[in-house]
Amino acid sequence: MSKKNYVVMDGNTAAAHSAYAFTEVAAIYPITPSSPMAEKVDEWSAKGKKNLFGTPVDVIQMQSEAGAAGTCHGSLQAGALTTTFTSSQGLMLMIPAMYAMGGQFLPSVMHIASRVVTSNHHSIFGDHTDFMTCRTTGYAMLMSSSPQEAMDLGAVAHLSAISSRNCFMHCFDGFRTSHEIQKIAVWDYEDLKDMCDMDAVAEFRKHALNPEHPHMRGSHENGDIFFQHREACNSFYDELPAIVEDYMHQINAKLGTNYELFNYYGAPDADRVIVAMGSFCDVAEEVIDYLNAHGEKVGLVKVRLYRPFVTSKFVAALPETVKKIAVLDRSKETGSVGEPVYLDVVTALNQAGRGDIRVVGGRYGLSSKDTTPGQIIAVLDNLKQDKPKNNFTVGIVDDVTRTSLDVTCEIDTSPAGQTSAEFWGMGSDGTVGANKNSIKIIGDHTDKYVQAYFQYDSKKTGGVTVSHLRFGDSPIRSPYYVTKADFVACHNPSYIVKGFKMVRDVKPGGTFLVNCQWSDEEFAEHMPAVAKRYIANNNVNVYLIDAIDLAAKVGMGKRTNTVLQSAFFALAKVLPAEDALQYMKDAATKSYMKKGQAIVDANHKAIDAGATAFRKFEVP
Repeated sequence: MSKKNYVVMDGNTAAAHSAYAFTEVAAIYPITPSSPMAEKVDEWSAKGKKNLFGTPVDVIQMQSEAGAAGTCHGSLQAGALTTTFTSSQGLMLMIPAMYAMGGQFLPSVMHIASRVVTSNHHSIFGDHTDFMTCRTTGYAMLMSSSPQEAMDLGAVAHLSAISSRNCFMHCFDGFRTSHEIQKIAVWDYEDLKDMCDMDAVAEFRKHALNPEHPHMRGSHENGDIFFQHREACNSFYDELPAIVEDYMHQINAKLGTNYELFNYYGAPDADRVIVAMGSFCDVAEEVIDYLNAHGEKVGLVKVRLYRPFVTSKFVAALPETVKKIAVLDRSKETGSVGEPVYLDVVTALNQAGRGDIRVVGGRYGLSSKDTTPGQIIAVLDNLKQDKPKNNFTVGIVDDVTRTSLDVTCEIDTSPAGQTSAEFWGMGSDGTVGANKNSIKIIGDHTDKYVQAYFQYDSKKTGGVTVSHLRFGDSPIRSPYYVTKADFVACHNPSYIVKGFKMVRDVKPGGTFLVNCQWSDEEFAEHMPAVAKRYIANNNVNVYLIDAIDLAAKVGMGKRTNTVLQSAFFALAKVLPAEDALQYMKDAATKSYMKKGQAIVDANHKAIDAGATAFRKFEVP
């Protein structure tokens, strides 16, 4: 393989990078949180970026997701490798066309940033409701749990689709993976081309509908032959897992990874095992490492290829010693005796003759509900019971139907040397953008691993935003909110008055920075008593900065984000001060040069000013 090239990007960009390589036509319609994938492909196409076949992608935006799905179907029938990106209600509109594409063995790939489908209430946030609705369409389903996997398994989906002539859904958690930023290894297109079955590509194009050599497909059938033809497809699906597995192994050989249809992680002699898929798996790995280091014997089976579900591979992934299994689903199928993955696991174990294993199922993380290490411990503790609770929920307190498990503790499972930061801002105030720049600066100019995740509420502009940043010397497997940070910043002083629990997220001895126009006495008056006690008892260093007046003074108007970004680097000391200032100035020049030199100069002044404008506050 070519030398690994590490770049800071989010999961959407990672999936789009792999998708672009194999795509000739992209049929798109935007829907949160999948829109950035289509936007990236459109941007790269407009700039003339070439795919594996030496041409820019032809991007077609339709009037709805139903139109995008129809375009995919027609384009594939015409012999063009076609991709789309969607989630939630958008995916629901595609289902009729998906049955046709899945049944006609067309090598299309959908990249799904999975999201809630509206039921009793609407939500823009993530869970597995949408793609679980598509289990019977004939699409193979491949699951990623991190931005790196979105890059790698996105490529596996396209490579496998081409070789197997089967449609694929490549799914990952909306927002939690799609918008999480990490420093990841990026594929060189020559390496992807080296793995691509060009003979299969030629064969696909040869079978395109063409008036020069007409043939018929997708015709109407009656009951005398329809059933037989549906069953005749079985061999295609039987052969599919081996193709996926082969490409996973090719990826492993090039990257040194360990992708399998089902990956086991944990103690080789575990007696309790969790089965799950998606970003949950990274949280579980952290907790499993912690518990096994403290004498327990637990493990995790990560589901990669969900459809077709291969019983033999699943059972082979389990340790022989397992006695109890908890299956975690990020969806709710109302009225069912269990959620989809749970039912598959129970059926697989029954078919394999493993009736000796006790299996329970539960739900977690609906609508991006944060999944913490403490919740994983609650699930594993439930398995310790003689009669573990089934059909449970974790992460909420269900005081109506009493399904929830009690979360009795939260532990810090992060590796030694990891630094975390938390920034409280308001939608559209520039806080999120500044933190994206900060994490990119740290990722690009140090050897550290980085992670950034941005917590929004549904109001978006004007709503509360919380930026969660981590950086350290080892890979970061923490897809959950920062709750104990080395550095916390409040960019909106009204949050102090409203009593938001910000300062209590600071670790003992950590730093709390507040942007306000108050004097020390006024700040002390506004600070709640419980916060003052926490500061005093935990030796928290409090700094105040008037970024509001300072931004106006240097010509930035109401844009305080650059001043506050500079103050963060000065206080957090992630990078040498002089280097950090220069990197911020370089980033500002690149971002704002098209707006004129005056804007660039104002940003440079704000960076210089912010580095020294804060003052230490002592609690009276």
